[in-house]
Amino acid sequence: MPVYQLPSEYIFPDPNEAEDGLIAVGGDLSPIRLLTAYSCGIFPWFNPDEEILWWSPNPRLVLFPEDIKISKSLLRIIKSKKFTVKLDTNFSNVIKQCKNICRKDADGTWITDDMEQAYIELHRIGAAHSVEIYENNELVGGLYGVSIGKGFFGESMFSIKPNASKIALVYLANYLKALNFHFIDAQVPTDHLISMGAKEISRKDFLTLLDKALDNDSKIGSWY
Repeated sequence: MPVYQLPSEYIFPDPNEAEDGLIAVGGDLSPIRLLTAYSCGIFPWFNPDEEILWWSPNPRLVLFPEDIKISKSLLRIIKSKKFTVKLDTNFSNVIKQCKNICRKDADGTWITDDMEQAYIELHRIGAAHSVEIYENNELVGGLYGVSIGKGFFGESMFSIKPNASKIALVYLANYLKALNFHFIDAQVPTDHLISMGAKEISRKDFLTLLDKALDNDSKIGSWY
């Protein structure tokens, strides 16, 4: 199937038609466009010198909150209370750290300036959220993503101190489990996420989960 060129209207093609994961190009990063995309099982992912690219990969990496794996060593660190966890108190700094952190085997960042501002705007309207990890009042790790219905769409995480991003993910999973969220969308596989319980499912199964999650009201507003 040819890649779909997005029109000015806030619509997307059927994600099942994305043979290699890429479903559309163009459009913008306005809140309504982004929320429409996530509601269709689609997310933006592109390099700074590219048009906006929209993806719906098959298979899809998903973490069910109840399946989070916590190693004995990580559990000891959590119980030590060495780190403090907060929600939605420093979103802009979390996304900035995710943008600027040096990653192994990565050349540059996919979080462009426009992407950064777009998700800050989503946070401002209560649709994007951050988990922040502090050590001695210093931000040392965290993650951010988008919440719609009973689904959470993880975007990126960072860690300055060992295990900080893992603690953020554990906290997020437990927080969402208490709210009866259905899944955390992890998008594409990484060894880090798989080691913590994420699993690959077919796009068809993911879209079925998504439909069920969207049958629920969104938890709009700050999470702290």
